[in-house]
Amino acid sequence: MTLNWEAPEWIGTGLMERIMTAADTITSLSIRRPDDLHLHLRDGEMLAAVVADTAQHFGRAIVMPNLVPPVLTAADAIAYRERILDHLSDYRHFQPLMTLYLTETTDASDVIEAAKAGIIHAVKLYPAGATTNSDSGVRNFDKVRPVLEAMGEIGLPLCVHGEVTDPSVDIFDREAVFIDRVLIPLRAAVPGLRVILEHVTTADGVDFVRDAGGNMAATITTHHLFINRNDILAAGIRPHYYCLPVAKRERHRLALVAAATSGLPQFFLGTDSAPHLDNDKQSACGCAGIYTAPNTLSCLAHVFEAESALHLLERFTSLHGASFYGLPPAEDRIKLVKRNAPVIYPASRATADGEVTIFDCGVPLYWEVDTGL
Repeated sequence: MTLNWEAPEWIGTGLMERIMTAADTITSLSIRRPDDLHLHLRDGEMLAAVVADTAQHFGRAIVMPNLVPPVLTAADAIAYRERILDHLSDYRHFQPLMTLYLTETTDASDVIEAAKAGIIHAVKLYPAGATTNSDSGVRNFDKVRPVLEAMGEIGLPLCVHGEVTDPSVDIFDREAVFIDRVLIPLRAAVPGLRVILEHVTTADGVDFVRDAGGNMAATITTHHLFINRNDILAAGIRPHYYCLPVAKRERHRLALVAAATSGLPQFFLGTDSAPHLDNDKQSACGCAGIYTAPNTLSCLAHVFEAESALHLLERFTSLHGASFYGLPPAEDRIKLVKRNAPVIYPASRATADGEVTIFDCGVPLYWEVDTGL
């Protein structure tokens, strides 16, 4: 039996789950237009080349501020948003939701005024040196406490890159250590602060977020649902699977899959799609980031189908994140269809400065967005 599925508004979760379980094969799925709650669009020629890959399928995105120079003030955020919108003439539905880069000199009043004016929707905390363009990040958390307290008072979320940068800590342990050393004390010091552990990569992180309470959430990326550390390092180094936080052991990947497909409201999609030129990715040093925007929804449908959880995909992509950010769910919808043959995506996206490799999830993908909806 095949089923073309679009849940009427009146169908409750329990009934919908029973209907979905009864179906042998799902061949199409209509969901509210998704949100990407963690996205890198870059700037200049790279921005021009990649923004449509997200805008064609997503309704909103939380845009990361780690440009060079970073997005530090409300004025910076306004200017960056205008540069993004300049490339969206064909995708007027898409809303870039801006963030500020937290530094030890961030002005709390500027943050609060920007939030109240609707200019920004979150502030991003990078431990200094933790990832791409994070050198201006935070070293002394006491210096940013006034900003965090002000954010807690108005409910403005803090997006956290959850890794310590202590060179004595193994790179595969840096998320778990961050939770103990930084995140737990931070939440105790500012209990009203809404916090998102961005791109969670460990079972430790999943367990912490699940048990932490209603003002704590986590984004899960597309690529961390597919790759573990063997994919990066076994049988040769694969630079296009290198990201930060780095992929961990297989047990951690499985914990992420379980969290994403659980239906729990604390977990939602943040792709962390991060384009880099191939010349930079394949250099002697390399750089961290995986470009997943073009095929993310195909990849996610594959994962959720494998877990018999297609009925929960909309929650992960379209509902939970919007709810945490206090946004209304999208009113329009997209349709995913399952093809009889694998969907072929290009290997790379061309930019004015060179190629950007698109994520290869390592398995055939049969689901894609039906642009005819």
